[in-house]
Amino acid sequence: MRQLFLCTSFSILLLLLAAPQSLLAEKPNIIFILADDSGFSDLGCYGSEIQTPHLDGLAKNGLMFTQFYNTGRCWPTRAALMSGYYPHMVHRDKLPDLNVVGGNRGARQPWARLLPDFLKPHGYRNYHSGKWHIDGKVLAAGFDRSLDMRNQGNFFTAKGNTVNDQPVKINSDERDYYATTANADHAIACLQEHAEKHADQPFFHYIAFIAPHFPLHAKPEDIEKYADQYLAGWDQMRAARYQRQLDRKLHKTTLSKLEPEIGPPYKFPDAFKKLGNGEIDHPANWNDLTAEQKKFQATKMAIHAAMVDRMDHEIGRILNQLKTMQAFDNTLIFFASDNGASAEIMVRNGGHDPLAAPGSAASYLCLGPGFSSACNTPFRRHKTWVHEGGISTPLIAHWPAGIPSRGELRTTPSHVIDIVPTILDVLEIKKPEKWNGEAIPPTPGKSLLPAFFNDVTIQRDSLWWFHEGNRAIRVGDFKLVAAKNDPWELYDLSDDRAESKNLITQYPVKAANLKAQWEKQLRQISEIAILTAPKKKSEKNRERKKPAVKKPLE
Repeated sequence: MRQLFLCTSFSILLLLLAAPQSLLAEKPNIIFILADDSGFSDLGCYGSEIQTPHLDGLAKNGLMFTQFYNTGRCWPTRAALMSGYYPHMVHRDKLPDLNVVGGNRGARQPWARLLPDFLKPHGYRNYHSGKWHIDGKVLAAGFDRSLDMRNQGNFFTAKGNTVNDQPVKINSDERDYYATTANADHAIACLQEHAEKHADQPFFHYIAFIAPHFPLHAKPEDIEKYADQYLAGWDQMRAARYQRQLDRKLHKTTLSKLEPEIGPPYKFPDAFKKLGNGEIDHPANWNDLTAEQKKFQATKMAIHAAMVDRMDHEIGRILNQLKTMQAFDNTLIFFASDNGASAEIMVRNGGHDPLAAPGSAASYLCLGPGFSSACNTPFRRHKTWVHEGGISTPLIAHWPAGIPSRGELRTTPSHVIDIVPTILDVLEIKKPEKWNGEAIPPTPGKSLLPAFFNDVTIQRDSLWWFHEGNRAIRVGDFKLVAAKNDPWELYDLSDDRAESKNLITQYPVKAANLKAQWEKQLRQISEIAILTAPKKKSEKNRERKKPAVKKPLE
């Protein structure tokens, strides 16, 4: 450990000596870019055939983390990312057998502040552009400006969105409106205003794209770029992405096998009636599909690719604005996804017109389990599960003035709970111990700053997951995982992130120890959640009982 410290300190010293003094005198700006439902392999630099030159450029001149995790679902990840806590600790995901409000309707405790509240006292301006999906108003969370894209059912209208927590005024003509572009427009406007009025202050900007979340909506010219590209099917797409990942040494696992029995996580039988005979609810062998099914599925993947492509294009515009305002070199930019690609199939909002052009406003399509499996290459399963496919995300970190390495991989297991402590560590900000007189519990995450300089493993006791009955814990290279109502499985992730060789019978003691550690973590998280939970109406006339966790899930 002492050698690691000396090595890291020496690297920092070399960086300080080499960096321009004009940059060192300035606090770095911070940008976190979050995609929605993008799979581990959806970027070119992570193995994709989708054109993502701007994100690939950030990776080439920065760092790529290969074992970075989210929570497996949208709102828990966003709460964890911005607060530094497991979402269950701050009432933003449900815990088993506890009478505590959690999930997307849960409200954080007063002490559960988001990152801007800790940056503002140190002179930072804070901006938010895009999806929110965290409880409470955006400006109340410490942001100075916000575009909250509350409309997540139609990419071609701003109806329902808010600016600075106030409803947007809708133009009568929205023919040129597209949510991903509007998201970037707002981000660029914030940066331009910052350069004009607040150039003496650093900024934090949280840019949360909705893309490529369903409905699959994209501009016709973007879809055309990928038309018919996926007619060879998800089997071939997975194999090609997997080989590119091996060539780039992103992992050393086998390719996971498709699971034909695993379909969408939620059942919407009426959707299949609306979507027609081209839709299927499982990742079958591509050669077993009908011609109609192949065309329908390939078209959906082409729209998904178009949405990722367009997001990258808009990120390029944001990067150009940073360069214009001479802030690019001293801005720490992160990119990640909130969960794995989605196997969901449903029809919501305005419904689905089977005669409308796929990807247009009148259509409502979801990626589904076949191509979702391919987007999550090489891993198993999808969004909502806590197998590797549901919780693995790219993480790119780019900061020319602060990260000396270029184009290197970082293999340390890490998680969105690490982002807040990392940013505070980078800025040498000590998080307050109290908020309005109330103690702030310690956060479970770790700073990733040492990994900015060397491919070191950040030491921690464990990484822990629970979402809708799906549960997992990772300690070192071993992972214990189970889907809802299924028995535990044990995997050695050092060479099996495909989760293909279940070692539960081979290492029963190891499995028992991990299970006990998962349950211990559950109790610790539950104690924080239940002790700080508001009483429900049904509890107002009852004395609150001593917190207790019922029998753990088997």
